Amino acid sequence: MPNPDKDPKEGEGRPSGEDLSTRVMPGLAARRMGTGLTAPPTAAVPPPTGPARQAPAPPAPGSGRLAEGTVLQDRYRILGVLGSGGMSTVYKAQDLRFPKVQRFCAVKEMLNTATDPRVRAVMMQNFEREASILATLQHPAIPQVYDYFTEGDRAYLVTELIPGKDLETLLNETEGFFPEPQVVQWAIQICDVLTYLHTRRPQPIVFRDMKPSNLMLDDQGRIRLVDFGIAKVFQSGEKGTMIGTEGYSPPEQYRGVAEPRGDIYALGATLHHLLTKQDPRLEPPFTFHKRPIHQYNPAVSAELQEIIYRALEYDIQKRFGSAEEMKRALLSLKSARGLVSTAYMPTPEGVHPDALKVIWQFACEDEVRSSPCIHEGILYVGAYDNNLYALDAETGKFLWKYATEGGIASSPAVADGRVFFGSTDGSLYALNAETGRLMWTYPTKARIYSSPRVQFGHVFIGSDDHHLYAVNATSGRMAWKVETEGAVRSTPATGPDAIYVGDEEGVLHAVGVNGRLIWRFRARRAITSSPVVSQDLLYVGSQDWFVYALDLRAGWVVWRYRTDGPVVSTPAVAEGTVFIGSADGHVYALDATNGYLVWRYRTGGQVTSSPAVYQGAVYVGSVDGYVYSLDARTGQLRWRFQTGGPVVSSPRVANDIVYVGSLDHNVYALPI
Repeated sequence: MPNPDKDPKEGEGRPSGEDLSTRVMPGLAARRMGTGLTAPPTAAVPPPTGPARQAPAPPAPGSGRLAEGTVLQDRYRILGVLGSGGMSTVYKAQDLRFPKVQRFCAVKEMLNTATDPRVRAVMMQNFEREASILATLQHPAIPQVYDYFTEGDRAYLVTELIPGKDLETLLNETEGFFPEPQVVQWAIQICDVLTYLHTRRPQPIVFRDMKPSNLMLDDQGRIRLVDFGIAKVFQSGEKGTMIGTEGYSPPEQYRGVAEPRGDIYALGATLHHLLTKQDPRLEPPFTFHKRPIHQYNPAVSAELQEIIYRALEYDIQKRFGSAEEMKRALLSLKSARGLVSTAYMPTPEGVHPDALKVIWQFACEDEVRSSPCIHEGILYVGAYDNNLYALDAETGKFLWKYATEGGIASSPAVADGRVFFGSTDGSLYALNAETGRLMWTYPTKARIYSSPRVQFGHVFIGSDDHHLYAVNATSGRMAWKVETEGAVRSTPATGPDAIYVGDEEGVLHAVGVNGRLIWRFRARRAITSSPVVSQDLLYVGSQDWFVYALDLRAGWVVWRYRTDGPVVSTPAVAEGTVFIGSADGHVYALDATNGYLVWRYRTGGQVTSSPAVYQGAVYVGSVDGYVYSLDARTGQLRWRFQTGGPVVSSPRVANDIVYVGSLDHNVYALPI
């Protein structure tokens, strides 16, 4: 074994065949550990008919394992063993608190038989750390933790049961090699979850044991990261005990240094193993460059090999700087083209994501950039053919249209029997919502791309003439106007006693209902995104690539999240999550409280459309021409529908129908 105090060189020495993690916590090196295991076919288990409390049955002779039928904590009935190693065993169990359904879970058991009190304490601390880490994580690739308890000298962790197989098992069962696109897709998914762990706040989490046996492929084809027994909260400069798995661990980990880029090395080792079937545990450490991938699998592209060897650089400074950087490199590969998502792509209930049938579609005479507004069974939408259209929302039947002198990108708003909208002819219009008859107009001095907001009996709207206007909704008379630093294409948001709007010079203005400035916030680039008020925070995107959460009263930054492109999309806030698109092609879900990434989904083009959230789903358009429906909790693709042009219009959902416009000149009504 190399001296942990000495910097091991490539190819120097050969550690023993022992898994390094067994030096700290025996059993963590088992090929299948607690949080994700293949669930073998098991007959339905009837609910208990005897006493509610059943003492743990004696272990099977010579095994130390719990017998089938044992009930833990009056709740978890043991159904069988899923895997074991060292001093840990994982069981399949049924949760008896759901008597009308069969809810299965995984129960990881640690038997602490150490006689040295210090060793016992360390083992228990490690087990408690795994429970604590898992309990704080919320990512679709990480199993959920349900419970944690102790009984006697045994500690138990109850987690989500993942049906599927680990990649090492699949590797051993597969004849020949995995196709490159499949391995690339897995790698992209792994980078996603590593990015989530490495960017956790206040401190990143380093997994420290990336290998095929700790990667589950569930029954929906998704990668799941399991066994957090040696995961570690990262603190810069901190050293610890040398742990990991021999062959996959980076050189610095042999010196007790756990750093996020160590997980990148281990991922490179894992990909090398998956593509070549050469087990690194059987080779001298740090010798991957002496075992070229093409020597074993000539079908692997030179570009993918280059990515893997960069991840496997002995010098940590020469590796990818982050999992996100490595992911971007993977996405540039030809073998990554055509992948719908950078993460999870299961199709729900067997419905093909491109098989959606249109309820109706209506053809305009030019591009539809405006977002529809649905009110009392009528859909209102503008088009660049200078018309505002009124359509029957159920059938798409034409009702009326009103022509202006310019294209209409402004999205209409309806209040008190009037429909309000702006036009590039520079005017704000108010029409009778039922008949389309003109009620009044108010002229500004430049084009209007901003959409109206109706509140406090007034219409608030911005103009390219560098002003925010307040116009009486009934009479059309201006109440006040506030000068801004740039053109106003953002749609105003209203709070309890203020109006908020951004301008193209990057300034967000908070204006009182009396027209007096309360505060200003300055971003580095234009704020075309429209602000959204939720509780005491204001959320908005900027073309400086950031999504901001600002204090509503003072305008100071509570948190910000950097995407990889300008943010023009307007955020949607639901269930404690902020959903927003970016010109980098992703739809993001961020924790509304702290800005942590919950998930992101990659489309095939820029996302300037603004998401709509409805009944647990997120609907959004992309410049790639698709309308996407994503699961709001996980970011999984539910369906997608292809239009004939880029979709910059923002979907609206009403009565279980999704309405959206496209640059192909059509307005679509789609089933949710």
